[in-house]
Amino acid sequence: MNKTLIKTLPFAGLALGAVTDLVISDSELQPPADHPYFLYFLGLLAVVYGILFIASFISAKLDERISYKAPLIAGTAVLITVINLITSKYALLPVLFFPCLDRVFGVFGTDYELLIQCILASGQLLLRGFLAGGILGFLTGILIGFNKKASYWISPFMKFVGPIPPTSWSPLVLSLFTTTYSASVFMVALAVWFPITLMTSSGIQNVNNSYFEVASTLGSGKLNRIFKVAVPAAMPSIFLGIFYATCSAFVTLVTAELLGADAGLGWYLNWEKSMMLYANVYAGLILIAVICTMVITLVFKIKDQVLVWQRGVIKW
Repeated sequence: MNKTLIKTLPFAGLALGAVTDLVISDSELQPPADHPYFLYFLGLLAVVYGILFIASFISAKLDERISYKAPLIAGTAVLITVINLITSKYALLPVLFFPCLDRVFGVFGTDYELLIQCILASGQLLLRGFLAGGILGFLTGILIGFNKKASYWISPFMKFVGPIPPTSWSPLVLSLFTTTYSASVFMVALAVWFPITLMTSSGIQNVNNSYFEVASTLGSGKLNRIFKVAVPAAMPSIFLGIFYATCSAFVTLVTAELLGADAGLGWYLNWEKSMMLYANVYAGLILIAVICTMVITLVFKIKDQVLVWQRGVIKW
């Protein structure tokens, strides 16, 4: 198939969604939305993709990427259209739990101020927990990987505590910390600490011993061998630990905010669910998925820049 024709497939998918939404009337069972937000969403996608489509004729790299992604984008547009037909047009599922897409996408327009506040609150909690758990995990991983005595005593504790879901500690954590916020930060830190500790220590332990022997022969001190030899050689494993930690942190974040937080994406989901506003719940879930994907993509971009020789080995 012609490459240009392949690149036009998303336009066809988006046009299909727009035509079906305009031609087929909404079900009377679905509460009407204030505006046709589904059409607005399709229009926004068409504009964004149109810009990329035009730019692909200028950039050969972008042309290859768009050609590769075009069928997937078109398929996604068709899937969204099918969901719109099932929920909005024919109401084949219970309307209370499966609202129309106009109402789901409309949440981003009507509730954007609250959503921004929740993103900032969750981001602050996530950043504090990630930094605390990441730094502690990195140092613990170095200690275990570089010191056999420390490994002897700490490894059993790590193997016992690490696999337990961080949120399982909530009854104990809530009694130890004075506020639910500090308890939530601790649980996110715990979720981050284990994978980074495990992958850092594993990466250091798998470094070829001849590297350390050469460094010692050249007069390198212990700290120099750790940060100039062991850590750089273990970077692939460390980044893999950061990837696992990021996924675990997001899962823990949403659950931790259910414990009594007054802001955040997890709080937003719980609050809207209690109010039986499932359009808002789905909008919150979409937002969490987008933010998590962006953060993990950023982690892999940094990894590809730091570990140039491993670019593309682990893809996201």
